[in-house]
Amino acid sequence: MWVYEKRLQIPVDIKKRDVRMAREIFDALGGADGELAASMEYLQQRYTMPTGQSIATLTDIGTEELAHLEIVSSMIYQLTDGATMEELKAGGLDGSYVGRGPGIFLSDPEGVPWSASYIDMKGDPIADIVSNMSAEQRARAGYEHLLDLSTDEDVRKVLSYLREREVVHFQRFGETLMSLQDHATRDHYFVMNQEK
Repeated sequence: MWVYEKRLQIPVDIKKRDVRMAREIFDALGGADGELAASMEYLQQRYTMPTGQSIATLTDIGTEELAHLEIVSSMIYQLTDGATMEELKAGGLDGSYVGRGPGIFLSDPEGVPWSASYIDMKGDPIADIVSNMSAEQRARAGYEHLLDLSTDEDVRKVLSYLREREVVHFQRFGETLMSLQDHATRDHYFVMNQEK
């Protein structure tokens, strides 16, 4: 189903270690509004979509969110690579180190593991797409908050790219919503309810 290219969508080349910033970026990895939650949500929602266009949109964006997961993990890795125990303690990752070593665990900045309870799914195409639009806006806001915290241009470049992709996803979901609303006006159940 997918073709995997062994390269990131945007190069991640961070030259300065910053454990504190890495800790904050964990929110985009395994937080409630992070890339893992978005990818799992969209790839599962596509099964209840009624049109080829809506299925394709969820497949495309869900797959891209998996690519973003890889980008975010690369950022965290590069920001922590070679960190001393003192740097890990100062950056707030000593607790994570105790349980996970230098591994990049799917969690939020507080070390709370990612949970499937973050996935919002109703099984109603319009409700799910509206929810996805909201999720993309929360993710955009999250990247903007990370940009507010970052002073490193290498980090800011990648965060800006990821922020911009959330805006594009919001727009694509908006187009899909309009298409689904049009589809619903022709839907069998909608017509039956109008006849009563």
